[in-house]
Amino acid sequence: MTTVPHCRNQITMKERLLIMCNAASLLFYTTILTIVLTFSLFYYPRINTVQENNQTNIFTPPYTNGGRSCNLFKGQWIPDMRDSLYTNFSCTTIPYRRNCFFHGRKDRDFLHWRWKPEQCELPRFSPKTFLSIVQGKTMAFIGDSLARNQMESLLCLLSTEETPNEVYKDAEERFWTWEFRKHNFTLMVLWSQFLVTATETMFNGSATDGFDLQLDKVDKKWSEKLPFIDYAIFSDFQWFFRQNYLYEGSKLIGCVYCQAPNVTDLGLSFAIKRAFQAAFEQINECKNCKNIFTILRTFSPSHFEKGAWNTGGGCNRTRPVKIEDVIGRDSNWELRTIQVEEIEMARERGEYRGNRFEILDITDIMGMRPDGHPGLYGGNDDWKKGYSDCIHWCLPGPIDMWNELLLEMIKR
Repeated sequence: MTTVPHCRNQITMKERLLIMCNAASLLFYTTILTIVLTFSLFYYPRINTVQENNQTNIFTPPYTNGGRSCNLFKGQWIPDMRDSLYTNFSCTTIPYRRNCFFHGRKDRDFLHWRWKPEQCELPRFSPKTFLSIVQGKTMAFIGDSLARNQMESLLCLLSTEETPNEVYKDAEERFWTWEFRKHNFTLMVLWSQFLVTATETMFNGSATDGFDLQLDKVDKKWSEKLPFIDYAIFSDFQWFFRQNYLYEGSKLIGCVYCQAPNVTDLGLSFAIKRAFQAAFEQINECKNCKNIFTILRTFSPSHFEKGAWNTGGGCNRTRPVKIEDVIGRDSNWELRTIQVEEIEMARERGEYRGNRFEILDITDIMGMRPDGHPGLYGGNDDWKKGYSDCIHWCLPGPIDMWNELLLEMIKR
């Protein structure tokens, strides 16, 4: 009974209690809001980053330009009126089949585009800078004819600074070694269609178009050179698109594109995955090797339209296309993803050994360049007469940009 009169008489105390209650409520809701905002700021960007990385992988450390990080592999092709650093006359090492102008290509517009990353500029190739970085080193391009195609581009670019000396070349130009003696730099290409041991499949004593692949045995033609290599650039894919039989421990385990009875078609992805896995394991397990900087050049799309290479398909475009207009982008990306997964695992295993693994991610970039292939201007042999080459790249041409990206990668 004494409490009620006391509260009625103490007005200031009531106001004080109300203020305290309001403050407590404000603190409660502020805490809740802070938790929500913190969750939004930190959790949701991580989800978005994963989603973005599924579209454009930034596994390679971002290039820094003016303090800003930049994904070199996400951008667009823009007009560029500058001439190429070399021509089909100034570079005397351009192979016959990549010399598109020599074989009659008239349009030159495909040369006047440059790759522009979204958040920075990709510097033009500097042969002087490249040679200063690789001085005293050996760089090998390992893989199929597209590996050789990139090496041929680099050879032309570097020859504007120093004339290289040919040290070795086999009859088919599949194994090729050059030296830049002023810089003590060795450049080579090591041919290997599958990276693993392969022999042509025989049927009734005759060779077929397919191969028997030993998925657990790497090709010694390149693996034996590893102890002498500082930079290894891998690129392989095109030879997997055929009827191949897969072996492990000399035992047939399946095939690709076959319809043989009692043989399981394990699919293209399986064969590619196991081949790259074996190659990268060889590097990480190599006891006599240096700390090798391994770079995987991702799948380079072909651009056959209106048919395959042997059914009248061609590539007659004269300018780049937008990314949304790339034909077969989803399948290109699926093949690229197989490679990326394998090199990411190799990177995890190789870090403590001092090996470095990175990705030269050109799949989307080159998907936009159907204009850069030799097409009918590749000087084909008689048996290929009338067929278009929509797989390899003209020299000079868009492939030169691969080596601009390569330079930025070895700078770091």
